[in-house]
Amino acid sequence: MMSTASSLAVPGVRLHYELRGAGPLVALVGSPMDAAAFAPLAESLAADHTVLTTDPRGINRSPLDDPTAESTPDLRAGDLSLLLAHVDAGPAAVLGSSGGAVTALALAQAHPERVHTVIAHEPPLAQLLPDREALLAATDDTIATYLGGDVRGAWAKFMVTASIQLPDGVLDMMSRPDRDAQQVADERRWFAHEMRATIAWRPDLSALRAASPRVVVGIGKDSAGQLCDRTSRALALELGIEPTMFSGGHTGFVDNPARFAAELRAVLD
Repeated sequence: MMSTASSLAVPGVRLHYELRGAGPLVALVGSPMDAAAFAPLAESLAADHTVLTTDPRGINRSPLDDPTAESTPDLRAGDLSLLLAHVDAGPAAVLGSSGGAVTALALAQAHPERVHTVIAHEPPLAQLLPDREALLAATDDTIATYLGGDVRGAWAKFMVTASIQLPDGVLDMMSRPDRDAQQVADERRWFAHEMRATIAWRPDLSALRAASPRVVVGIGKDSAGQLCDRTSRALALELGIEPTMFSGGHTGFVDNPARFAAELRAVLD
């Protein structure tokens, strides 16, 4: 399905966004994943929804006025609120995955009028876990390793903290020196200016319980035992709801977008 791409200037950044389809508004958001990562899922949903995707601030086609500025969940939620107001087809359902799930929760807290349903798919909320201090220390060590020039070592530490086992050779592929320049720039931005604030974000649980948007906590069926499985279950417990299981793992919406879209429709319906 054809998509229309445009941009919106908001404080500090010009946001790239894309719209597809017609019908009730659904926004798909990541961090650091950009609009391209959600394109196959957006195509599947666009048959009966208006689907908004965007590059978050500082990533790919959303350049910052100050390239060294930090990216926090609250700033990204503000961006998304302005973008939803600009599109003017809401209130919206928002699916956020990983860091984007943290953005979506921050949106529900600060701008509940923009959204009727938030599906937080595997948010890495370390603050909800008893070993939070160790997790944040490991995150700081990972960031220092990356900024020290050891890209492979940083990703290896990241996967250990996330409790994700990669197939042989994937770490080498992720750290190859001949990778796409934009991919490398976005990766560096994630490590240097986005990761710590996202993982360390502390949700206002009282606000989320009281907020008008319905909050759904999504977990991949293949994510059992991983960090984001633990954090998602902790969030669901705090909110007094049962987690909703989706096919696949942390990136199930990428691995099988048609199946994920069918499961997401069931949640929205």
